[in-house]
Amino acid sequence: MPHRKPLILVVDDDPGILKLVTLNLELESYQVITARDGKSAIQLVENQQPTLVILDIMMPGIDGFQTCQGIREFSEVPVIMLTAKGRTEDVIQGLAAGADDYVVKPFSTEELLARVRAVLRRAKFPEDMPQPPFSSGDLLLDFGHHQVTINGDEVLLTPTEYRILCLLARNAGRTITQDQLLTEIWGQEYCGDTHILQVAVARLRKKIADDPSSPKYIVTRPGIGYTFKKP
Repeated sequence: MPHRKPLILVVDDDPGILKLVTLNLELESYQVITARDGKSAIQLVENQQPTLVILDIMMPGIDGFQTCQGIREFSEVPVIMLTAKGRTEDVIQGLAAGADDYVVKPFSTEELLARVRAVLRRAKFPEDMPQPPFSSGDLLLDFGHHQVTINGDEVLLTPTEYRILCLLARNAGRTITQDQLLTEIWGQEYCGDTHILQVAVARLRKKIADDPSSPKYIVTRPGIGYTFKKP
């Protein structure tokens, strides 16, 4: 069900982190629910339908990666991963599991709140000007309904994945640089963060069945960016 104010689920087995993050989110007028393990988190996403999930990686039982994968089986809710400092492999694995962004521990309250605002902003589909659907082979992109289909079957994309596809499709035949994509989709402060872009594009390709070794839609320009093939 829709929430008048964003409902944020915070998942961490550390009660101190839960308390601190909850307090600061509530001070910003967000609604907050919490979980201390992955199984409870998955159930809360299904039952409460939060607007955003903040998810720690290191938890007993089901870790953050497995929890994110479980959420992605039925929901495209934005997920921010909390990862340990210097663990680049955790960042890549978290993004591959379906996370939309990450915050490195230890983090400041200001940094976390800035990421929350940025992810919530990206989660809102843009108000598109009326324009006809875009088609390329088996892929149909309906801008008016924010819907993507392959051979008539709907493909569930996260808001970030949808924005990437729209930007590339609207510029079909042109190469969009990595920094252009990062700035347009994530924001100026993400310039140079190629991990988050490469993993997001890889997830998008997987969902639209686009083999990078023989792409039907998205062509990689190594060291430069990406091009959507002209229909």
